[in-house]
Amino acid sequence: MVSSLEPVTSAKADVDTVETRAIDPIEKDDFVQTIQDAQVATSKEHSMSVWKGIKLYPKAIGWSVLLSSAIIMEGYDVVLMSSFYAMDPFNKKYGQLQPDGSYSLTAAWQAGLSNAMNVGQILGLFMTGFISERLGYRKTMLSALAAVTAFIFVLFFAPNLPALCAGEILMGIPLGVFQTLTVTYASEVCPVVLRCYLTTYVNLCWVMGQLIASGVLRGLVTRSDEWAYRIPFAIQWIWPIPIMVGVFLAPESPWWLVRQGREKDAVAALKRLTSKSDTDFNADETVAMMIHTNELEKEIEQGTTYLDCFKGVDLRRTEVVCFTWAAQNLCGAGIMGYSTYFYTQAGLATENAFNMSLGQYALGFCGTVFSWYLMAHLGRRTLYVGGLAILFILLIAIGFTSLAGNHNTAASWATGSLLLVYTFFYDSTVGPVCYSLVSELSSTRLRAKTIVLARNLYNIFSIVNGVIIPYMLNPTAWNWRGKAGFFWAGLCFICVAWAYFRLPEPKGRTYGELDVLFQQGVSARKFKETPVDPFEHDIHEKKEKFDE
Repeated sequence: MVSSLEPVTSAKADVDTVETRAIDPIEKDDFVQTIQDAQVATSKEHSMSVWKGIKLYPKAIGWSVLLSSAIIMEGYDVVLMSSFYAMDPFNKKYGQLQPDGSYSLTAAWQAGLSNAMNVGQILGLFMTGFISERLGYRKTMLSALAAVTAFIFVLFFAPNLPALCAGEILMGIPLGVFQTLTVTYASEVCPVVLRCYLTTYVNLCWVMGQLIASGVLRGLVTRSDEWAYRIPFAIQWIWPIPIMVGVFLAPESPWWLVRQGREKDAVAALKRLTSKSDTDFNADETVAMMIHTNELEKEIEQGTTYLDCFKGVDLRRTEVVCFTWAAQNLCGAGIMGYSTYFYTQAGLATENAFNMSLGQYALGFCGTVFSWYLMAHLGRRTLYVGGLAILFILLIAIGFTSLAGNHNTAASWATGSLLLVYTFFYDSTVGPVCYSLVSELSSTRLRAKTIVLARNLYNIFSIVNGVIIPYMLNPTAWNWRGKAGFFWAGLCFICVAWAYFRLPEPKGRTYGELDVLFQQGVSARKFKETPVDPFEHDIHEKKEKFDE
């Protein structure tokens, strides 16, 4: 590789200890060599097996797993608030006395609390799109983790509903940061063969958070004092500090460093992400592939603003990524977040409802792990479209089962059991595969901003769900109970149709190859079999464009 891509000599290995000044652009006489090195690296990526990827990138796997664990906090908090609606001490503290002598929050306040975090996440996501490109992923993550530590105090000591709502909004801001950067970092520190595993691990962290929250709540369900809901809030202080230490020590994304013109730092970061035992690996060649992809995308679309996500080829990529994530909220998955409340409204006793929720998230954990096997054999598109079709059938079944009424014990257990099956299939298909798709189908230069837009569309639909689902389930409002399955089945069918015609298959493709497929306007259903060579253009033509 050319000398301009040699590692920087430094007393420490961390890329933050190497020179932070921008590296001069590659000399034009070296660009031909850069393309040749990029071709070699691309060939190695295609021939790499999963096991070889694990042996070569063990550090990248470790750092990615560590940063992704921040999502555990979001999964935990999402389940927490919706499950509190089925907890008597919480309802007595914040709810209103009902005619039957019980306490309950109004559907309006349930919707408000559920949506408060989504509002905060929208703010946090947009902020991340600007801040992360300027400061890098690590510094942005560290700031968000510090904010989480402070905002938990607001939730823990909230004296009334307005204060609790404010705490949820504030908490949502750093969680919005985690939603973007965890999946972006995972997709940028690993090779093609490991991308689907590390990006979908983010979903596993989400499920782990839900599972932990369900276990904590089940253990406290018999308490009748305020600590029944204060202890779950306090447990959130466990995560931020250990993760902050790990993020501080982690290397920066080499793709981000390349976009900043810091090629030498990118090589240094890549060496920290890989094993030194593989003599066939050349960090210079891999960084050359990143440089080539970055230049290829600059030829297609120059800008890196939010507006550029809606221009030219990137408009299609933005549409696909946004609706891939939005479909998670349109296919009925929102009911899972209200599962404990759903079970009680379906006729199950409170303790049985918490038991069912615990089992539900355990199945979600198993489903996500199972998805790794399915993705390796079926690909992303097949798994996503097929998963939506299965969820459609299950939602129809939930709707019909609920017609027996909530006083029918057998029907209540059948409805609950179908939701468990729904959870398993969701977390085997749509849930985890989405994270892989959104990180792979966005361009590298606009990835963070595209993911921000996609997650914010998801959050907008979450706000809508946060309004209508409490009304669907609340006995003082619409009181649909399990019959809500019919409503979500209709939306899920629309998602199936969209995914079949619009969702491409990125399995086995490098980011440069995906760029060319989108640029050529290849049909989503033909992505898998269409041959493509990102180096097919004349080297001298590329060299001239690079010089401009």
